Amino acid sequence: MNVKNFDKEKDDEGAERAVRRSQAERSEATRTALIEAARPLFAERGYAGVGTEEIVRAAGVTRGALYHHFDGKRELFEAVYVQLEVELAERIATGALNAGAEAPLDAMRAGAEMFLQACTVPEVQQIVLLDGPSVLGWDRWREIGAEHGLGLIEATLQAAIDAGAVAPQPVRPLAHVLMGALDEAAMLVARAADPEAARAEVGRTIDTLLGALSADGAGA
Repeated sequence: MNVKNFDKEKDDEGAERAVRRSQAERSEATRTALIEAARPLFAERGYAGVGTEEIVRAAGVTRGALYHHFDGKRELFEAVYVQLEVELAERIATGALNAGAEAPLDAMRAGAEMFLQACTVPEVQQIVLLDGPSVLGWDRWREIGAEHGLGLIEATLQAAIDAGAVAPQPVRPLAHVLMGALDEAAMLVARAADPEAARAEVGRTIDTLLGALSADGAGA
């Protein structure tokens, strides 16, 4: 093979890879811009109060770019909701680990408290708890929530069982029950006239529920 031709082919392949990489980066940047533009709008005025024209204007892109990345406003809202769920799960997991809890149930209490505190934030209330179920449908809303939160609950419960803090039992159904309780508690907080007071009230209820799981019945 001619060395010059071989070198030219390598250069051409490298240029093609660079172009593909650049296109992928631009595409991801556009998608990110749409999500970042839509998120504060959805949080401030709710899903129904925001139009796609306003979103693309805030993102600095065209309507065609929006429909290239998403089927429409609903799919964009889902991407915003997923982003929030990921952030919440990461924040709660990190916070629970850094809370200095000496026992798995204490870590779960800390995580539950952080979750309920997050439910008093207007952005979380509007996007995750008020618009989420109605826009996405209850099943899809629960599915996304479970993808990012259920595993964390299961892992903490398993750690508690392994440590002897919770009596041995099937973890998955118990995790679903606890997640359902937390979701209902979150809804109460989001819809309350006084979210902080509601958070404190349901927080005590969740704490009592977690305490009842203790293997020795002492709530520790």
